[in-house]
Amino acid sequence: DKVLQLLEAARVAPTACNYQPQKILVLNDEADMEAIRRSTRYHFYAPLVLIVCYDQAVSWKNGFTGEDAGVLDAAIAATHIMLEATSLGLGSTFVGHFDPKLIKEVFHMPQTVQPVAILPIGYPCAETKINPLHTEKKPLRDLAVYHCF
Repeated sequence: DKVLQLLEAARVAPTACNYQPQKILVLNDEADMEAIRRSTRYHFYAPLVLIVCYDQAVSWKNGFTGEDAGVLDAAIAATHIMLEATSLGLGSTFVGHFDPKLIKEVFHMPQTVQPVAILPIGYPCAETKINPLHTEKKPLRDLAVYHCF
């Protein structure tokens, strides 16, 4: 039930021109987890992994720059999944450091489907310590710039 709630959060995430190019691979068996462990050291031995991808054949392309919005669409979907996971009492993190060639090969992804993020998901253990770099934030004055007309 919780997995379906995570997937629904990704399904309703906004995408460029509502093209909805996101694709999500749901993994939870040992052979799949071994492939994840080979592709990244940031797997956290999670019992469930979602690989958030996008399909280049579907994603919107910016007419001015030619840039593919699929990466952004997949990142937004991943963010929605992570927010939903937190609301369900689950832990997750956005892993962008992985071997995409290995992922595409092992999971037989079509050429147009591009993996963007690995989301290890599970119940965090009580002894889990968050890396301090995840809680340190720059002051707001370093983020926002006000331009007065």
